[in-house]
Amino acid sequence: MSGQDVFAKAAWRLIPFMMLLYIVNYIDRVNVGFAALTMNKDLTFSPGVFGFGAGAFFLGYAFFQIPANMILERVGARRWIFCILAAWGAISASNALVQTQASFYTVRILLGVAEAGFFPGMVLYLTYWFPQRYRARLVAIFMAAIPFANIVGGPLSSLILQLDGAAGLHGWQWLFLLEAAPALLLSFAVLKFLPNGPADASFLTSEEKGTIAARLATEDSAQHYDFWPALRDPRLWALGVVYLGYSAGAYGVQLWLPQIVQAMGFSTLATGFLVALPYIVTMVAMIVWGRLSDASGERIWHVAVPAFIAFGGLIVASLTGSNFIVFVALTFVLAGLLALQGPFWSLPPMFLSGTAAAGGIALINTIGTGFGGFIGPSLVGVIKEATGGYAVGMAVLAIGPMLTATIVLALGRSMTPRTVVP
Repeated sequence: MSGQDVFAKAAWRLIPFMMLLYIVNYIDRVNVGFAALTMNKDLTFSPGVFGFGAGAFFLGYAFFQIPANMILERVGARRWIFCILAAWGAISASNALVQTQASFYTVRILLGVAEAGFFPGMVLYLTYWFPQRYRARLVAIFMAAIPFANIVGGPLSSLILQLDGAAGLHGWQWLFLLEAAPALLLSFAVLKFLPNGPADASFLTSEEKGTIAARLATEDSAQHYDFWPALRDPRLWALGVVYLGYSAGAYGVQLWLPQIVQAMGFSTLATGFLVALPYIVTMVAMIVWGRLSDASGERIWHVAVPAFIAFGGLIVASLTGSNFIVFVALTFVLAGLLALQGPFWSLPPMFLSGTAAAGGIALINTIGTGFGGFIGPSLVGVIKEATGGYAVGMAVLAIGPMLTATIVLALGRSMTPRTVVP
């Protein structure tokens, strides 16, 4: 079997299952945006309270990234991802018990701690299996779970909210309970379907395992293998700021989009279906853009161009009074920000490997998703409460993708791609 066939075989075996896990992960992370359509009224949460609570997830998420990835490197993906899924499923379900601002903030922070190790762990896990030339498209396909989660999760959440009053529970309580169940069930599937790496994969022959190991060793020209020395590399910190700009814009839009659409005059049920539409475009954009980046081998401009598109979309959304134009502009924002994911996550392994990759990827996601994910939704909440609308918030969020594009272009010359063996 050729090298290409071996990697295709591994991809078909791993990526669909990883996508399924990430779909469930993302639904449990952002379903608070749909719950807010009725929860905020039931619990008398102001926009500021909701914005802080939505963002509080990322406080817990930020501070457990690095230790979580170090644990994965030490104990293996199979056992660690099982623990992560079981913990986040239980905590996500406990959102149904929230009654006060304090309990809302607490559960969101704990959910962030529980989910912290999943995404950076999966990005690290892909480096155990696939060489550089495949990573942008495979990361893009894996992360297409984000729009798919919203395509499925939006209508599903709106339908579950219609259960309001069943068994004495609010619709938003049913939402948290029912959408947490798949994580608990899939945690046991991880024990069967997620090997620690190629050496442990029962679906590969000895020859195929050797092919993967040889190819990865041939490509390995990383400059850092240990985490602590890697911290002195300014590129690591710069990539964290690049991702912070992305996250502030992306989560600022995603977690507020259901309420933005509802404010246009749509019912709770219609809102869930309408919110799914931008993600259909986004899913296609992610996969196509990742493949184009791999085909050309270029990464920097494949990060910068979508970020500039997102910047333009946020500016348009902040200036127009047309609901239709706002909706289209925010579609471009989401498509741009999520399309850059595949090329972006191909950058850290250019100079990081081993524990440096484990800790470095986690650090980038800590700075980016951890802090950017808190900043974006919180700012929108504060500005919405102060101004009564979303226009100023969208303008402020535009700073994020502009920061992303500017810094990644400045990094261009220092990010020399590895040698790729055809």
